Amino acid sequence: MSGTLFTIDHLGHRGDGIAETPQGPVYVPLTLAGEVVEAERQNDRGRLVEVVTPSPERIEPVCRHFGVCGGCALQHWAAAPYQVWKRELVVDALARVGLAPQIAPLVPAHGEGRRRAVFHARGTGGNAPKGRDLLAVGYAGRRSHAIVAIDACPILAPALDGALKASWAVAQVLAPLAKPLDIQVTATETGLDMDVRGSGPLKPDRIAALAEVAGQHRLARLTRHGELVLQREPPLVTMGRARVVLPPGSFLQATAAGEAALAALVTEALSGAGRIADLFSGVGTFGLRLAERARVAAYESSAPAVEALLKATRGVAGLKPVTAEVRDLFRRPLLAQEMKGLDAAVFDPPRQGAEAQARQLAASAVPLVVGVSCDPVTFARDAAILTEGGYRLEHVTPVDQFLYSAHVELVGVFRR
Repeated sequence: MSGTLFTIDHLGHRGDGIAETPQGPVYVPLTLAGEVVEAERQNDRGRLVEVVTPSPERIEPVCRHFGVCGGCALQHWAAAPYQVWKRELVVDALARVGLAPQIAPLVPAHGEGRRRAVFHARGTGGNAPKGRDLLAVGYAGRRSHAIVAIDACPILAPALDGALKASWAVAQVLAPLAKPLDIQVTATETGLDMDVRGSGPLKPDRIAALAEVAGQHRLARLTRHGELVLQREPPLVTMGRARVVLPPGSFLQATAAGEAALAALVTEALSGAGRIADLFSGVGTFGLRLAERARVAAYESSAPAVEALLKATRGVAGLKPVTAEVRDLFRRPLLAQEMKGLDAAVFDPPRQGAEAQARQLAASAVPLVVGVSCDPVTFARDAAILTEGGYRLEHVTPVDQFLYSAHVELVGVFRR
């Protein structure tokens, strides 16, 4: 036996199995509660060697790279208990700040799969697939900076078919790699949109070669650090009645089903509002839909996103007036006095949450606030600020668009 036997007591918030020992907890990835496993221990971490007694909830992973690739954490767990655990992540985060609102069942929103992905490319010692010597394109390994070279990923939407081949071709043009590349690919209605970062300055012949690859793989657009290399079609995404041309490398909800679920929850909660502030608006995921029934004032730190949102409203019949302002809501949140006359506000910040903006909302007279989050812990912190300021968290709906991961989205409704 090369390791130590552990009994897994429960799963942590990152999806690792936790064995409680006299010396403290040991975190063993790829395990389930109730299992007896053999693992090599290093401090509080354990590397799984063998599952000695498997859980009845253990299933066969859908991907041959699972366990080596760091992209998925929970493919080995049956759907029903996995969904219960994911909902409990939200329940527990809110309970830790003393909140116990009505929490709906988890909404599965993987749909057809992820419509955006970031592939990494690095030079290797020659262990890439045949014909691709000294190069690996794929995802980062589990708790590692090493790249797991892949040629297929089962969690990606069919609309991303061809993304990996195109990424390999781009990486080969840029090889040998002085440093790692990040290749972000998004599936749009007009084709694949790719932005390459990490290449450094390129000579004209390399840029021409990239343009040739983009044409061969029929990319809608190829950019490098946001600078245009080739565009065959504007990369378009429909949001409500509007069609948005995505800025290079811009944020988009991970799955189309996830965006639809989140948008439906937000628009339903704000159905009676006439004037709405859309905070951390992005390219208008919620604001463009809300504008079908309400006047919307959008605020977002990315100037290209604000420009894309405003352009998307032009010439669209049936939209109420939309304004948009470039504003860093972390450093310069919308102030309470600036929110006078609003019927409602919605906020959808990055993972770090919206603490500064939550404090201004708590000091405002806005009667209805909807919070969208991809992190239950920072959402709970912001929710506590709002409730201390006089809001009541009425209900929360968890949404799972990051299948097989420990990430969960949610929508919470606050009312004064």
